[in-house]
Amino acid sequence: AIFDIEEIFTYPNEEIAFKVYGTKEEKHPGVARTYAYKDKFLGGKITLVNPPKIREPYTKYFLTPRQHREKFKELNWQRIVAHQTRNVPHSGHEWLMKHAYIAAHGELPVESMEEMGKAISGVLVNCIVGEKRGGDYIDEAIVLSQDQLRTAGYFRPDIHMTTMTFWDMRYAGPKEAVHHSIIRANLGLTHHMFGRDHAGVGTYYDSYEAHRLLMGIPKEKLFVTPIFVLEWAYCPHCGEVTCIGLCGHWNELQKFSGTKIRSILLDEVKPTRLIFRPEVFDVVMDAAKKYGFGSPFVTPEYLAKAAPAFSFEPL
Repeated sequence: AIFDIEEIFTYPNEEIAFKVYGTKEEKHPGVARTYAYKDKFLGGKITLVNPPKIREPYTKYFLTPRQHREKFKELNWQRIVAHQTRNVPHSGHEWLMKHAYIAAHGELPVESMEEMGKAISGVLVNCIVGEKRGGDYIDEAIVLSQDQLRTAGYFRPDIHMTTMTFWDMRYAGPKEAVHHSIIRANLGLTHHMFGRDHAGVGTYYDSYEAHRLLMGIPKEKLFVTPIFVLEWAYCPHCGEVTCIGLCGHWNELQKFSGTKIRSILLDEVKPTRLIFRPEVFDVVMDAAKKYGFGSPFVTPEYLAKAAPAFSFEPL
């Protein structure tokens, strides 16, 4: 790429850290990254001259912002809600997306939801592919398992789509939620779902702090309409997965514990479909064997040996 430098400026790293992350503690990964910056910053226009070569299995999932917009036009989607993720989808995630889809569709004609090929609203699962830490899901498992929800029929093919964005998470919580809104607006989306602890890390932010910040930003400045969602959990009394706050069986709700999900995947024992769709589970296990050196989670071996998601051919 060509970088036309228009500005060179300085800014105190400690001040950047506090204004973005709300803390100066170096144990926050975003703050540590900020403290590693040099003392000068460059600004200007970047022109791409050598597009990246995307490796499998990512090839069909990488679209430029212009290609995203062209695809939405081809699908005739008038409203598109983003689901940003760094996870493989359990059934709670699936219901989050279905809730967001219905909310985004809003007052549009319901007839478009009845017949295949006539959808005018859609869900874009935009997977974050980038810097990894030990214990994260491997990117291949994330992208392929998210797409499997459509392939296996849990979403119609004309209302669901999976793509990926290269981005190293900063874990800035509410401030990063605003940044994610801008990214998705650039892709052509109209709505963005925000759940519990969006882009958070540790205990630096309240569970729904991102919601409160986004609520205070005028739509004309945010460019997308935020859709706020609570957690989904299994209610044995209702016999179904439900949104926390809908039913009155507070003491019986069984949340989707990250530790429990991790244990299920490590044990390789297929759980009830109320936790994982069987087709999704199979794809995660297959990705672990093909790309994760036997694990769906990032290991030292994966960090050392996994091929990068993209490369550049010599000009």
